[in-house]
Amino acid sequence: MAFHEQRFPLRLSLTTSGGPGRQTDIVSLSNGREARNRRWRFSRRRYDVGTAVRSVADLYAVLEFFEARGGQLHGFRFRDPVDCSSARPGDAVTALDQWIGTGDGETATFQLVKSYGDGAAIERRPVVKPVAGSVRIAMDGTEVTEGFSIDMATGMVTFTVGHVPPEGTEIRAGFDYDVPVRFDTDRIEIDLEAFRAGRIPSIPLIEVMP
Repeated sequence: MAFHEQRFPLRLSLTTSGGPGRQTDIVSLSNGREARNRRWRFSRRRYDVGTAVRSVADLYAVLEFFEARGGQLHGFRFRDPVDCSSARPGDAVTALDQWIGTGDGETATFQLVKSYGDGAAIERRPVVKPVAGSVRIAMDGTEVTEGFSIDMATGMVTFTVGHVPPEGTEIRAGFDYDVPVRFDTDRIEIDLEAFRAGRIPSIPLIEVMP
């Protein structure tokens, strides 16, 4: 089992449905109240990229991608059409978008994260599949362009010797990213509906941690 850094073709995912899901245990108590327990630390995303009527060439592209991944065996990158950037939809990525850590003078490695919050609570989701060339880093409000490296397979930012953030330094980042997923089926069914055209009604995907 391995993770393939290839991205599911963008032109084939225009009809995507799906989004995040969580797993919560709820127990009704004898006094009428509830006890709730969160089973998963982070949400897990599911998608269905079943196609509308497409050319045989597009259908073959899906089939080829599916075969190359071995069905459910290997993970791959997928661009969530709604949530794929450190910025809000329609806004440009900046180096100040997301807080990823505070320097202590010794720690050199920081995980890219994206925060979701509404004032009552904040959830920080690790971003493990940034898009190459999109990551921007800022220290104390000023963008820096050297002294660090980005692991595109894990989303880890590593500062080099001599550039480790001093104690109290706020580190922020901006980036585009993909979701690591796998096929949630070992079967692809193609319906031919017209001459040289057809569709694949369902192509389920599920988020994985590579």
